[in-house]
Amino acid sequence: MKINTWFGTLEIDSTGEILESLFLSKDIRELALHSLSLRDSKSDLPPEGFDLKNAAIKSGFVNSPAAYYSLLHEVTLEAAKLQVSGALTPDQRIIQAVEALDDINETTNALSERLSEWYGGYFPESGLGGEDLALFIVKYGSRENVGSEDPLYSKARNSMGAKLEPADEILLIGFAENVCSLYERRRQIEAYIENSMELVAPNLKLIAGPMLGARLISLAGSLKKLAEFPSSTIQVIGASKALFKHLRARAPSPKHGIIYSHPLINTAPWWVRGKVARAVASKLSLAARIDFYSGEIEPSIMEKLEAKVLQIRTLNPRPPQKKAGKWSKAKEKEEKVNA
Repeated sequence: MKINTWFGTLEIDSTGEILESLFLSKDIRELALHSLSLRDSKSDLPPEGFDLKNAAIKSGFVNSPAAYYSLLHEVTLEAAKLQVSGALTPDQRIIQAVEALDDINETTNALSERLSEWYGGYFPESGLGGEDLALFIVKYGSRENVGSEDPLYSKARNSMGAKLEPADEILLIGFAENVCSLYERRRQIEAYIENSMELVAPNLKLIAGPMLGARLISLAGSLKKLAEFPSSTIQVIGASKALFKHLRARAPSPKHGIIYSHPLINTAPWWVRGKVARAVASKLSLAARIDFYSGEIEPSIMEKLEAKVLQIRTLNPRPPQKKAGKWSKAKEKEEKVNA
């Protein structure tokens, strides 16, 4: 019988005696990689109770128990390092990028508001905000430097704002440069997410778009977990508060979570939005599974989804009539009796 061990392949008889051996080299990395491959494949593993230490010594791989355990210790450490380094898979890098984007958005919004409030005291009529204001400050600094070719020249000349002192101008320009760099970094991360989604989850990107697809992976924890989710879970993922409120207080169940940002859902009439959300979630679930298990691009998924949504909207052109409550039915009955 042939068995695979972390140090090589052994041929043994029915009594456990070694008939033939084929060793790997004593390179630590090679042995560690081989050990990890055995853990994944689980093919021809030693039978229960088989003494690997004695087998390694008898076959001549090592000459003592101390040498065996010393080498095994090094191989185990190297295998652990390889597992740690391999933990950051492509979908995990997408998750890190999504979380970094959220952090940058939060920071950028806070700093932009601060810059707007700060500079507003010097040029309140500018009407600028966000990146536009930051670029304006980097270009001109004080409103007195605005050229006649700029659309804001007239407002700058007649502004009621306070005079911007040179020391404050230097601070504001430096602050604005930092804000501009954050906006640029955000665009870089968005481009990275888009390119990564094309490689890791092209079908999910096709259905959901790069940002929504990446956020679904982030909320699920990995592409594998997202592929294992039923479509009903994908439909309400991101709506945990509403879902728990529904379970606890018998509130209406949520019809959609984060997938509400999908254009097929948020542009649908309110009375078919739940049905459209179910259709979108079903295709998202299918796309995630194709991406994880095969990776092949299926353009027909989007075509089928659009056809399904069109069918839903065609069959439900108008909102449903409201059902009469108990009070209105009783009143109607009373009116008939009195008549």
